[in-house]
Amino acid sequence: MTGLRSTKGQLLVCLTTNPKAFPDCSDDKGAVRMAVKAGAASDFVIEAPANGTYAIAVVHDENGNHRMDKALFLPKEGFGFSRNPAITVGPPSFRAASFALDGESRQAIRMKYML
Repeated sequence: MTGLRSTKGQLLVCLTTNPKAFPDCSDDKGAVRMAVKAGAASDFVIEAPANGTYAIAVVHDENGNHRMDKALFLPKEGFGFSRNPAITVGPPSFRAASFALDGESRQAIRMKYML
């Protein structure tokens, strides 16, 4: 993880193989979800259940309320995705953030902040 603007709160991390559940993952029972303290988030491990095509979504939950806060439809908190796709209007597609996992993989995710 790079680009965190503070060490407050936590990172909410989601690893999914389901394009329809990306980036939220709330409707994906097979997704791997975890929370990582922002102060210790420079490097962490996500255990994938099997090889496959995955995408990662991360939210910097600075206030610890377990969700992304928004103001006028813009995220107030930071976010990041595997493969660091370009962000235009709305989140990237699963395809833009996905990567093949066959064994071990390392993703360098850069956080972005709109406000």
